[in-house]
Amino acid sequence: MTTFGPINRITVDPGVMSGHPCIRGMRVTVSNVLRLLAAHHDKRRILEAYPYLEEEDIDACLEYAALLANESEIEAVA
Repeated sequence: MTTFGPINRITVDPGVMSGHPCIRGMRVTVSNVLRLLAAHHDKRRILEAYPYLEEEDIDACLEYAALLANESEIEAVA
């Protein structure tokens, strides 16, 4: 299992969720949490739906997404 530096709550394990980035090795993907946030679910609502998550897990997802966005270039579509 691989963790990502200061956001060590985000893990990648080929045996969990096909190797997609997850939260603390659980079967909750970063992308799922980000989709919930994009759909305007607040942290409280997410934590109620996933009581085994912590607020710091959601923050780690956002930090992980920011790191990925910083590393990627997106081509403009004319």
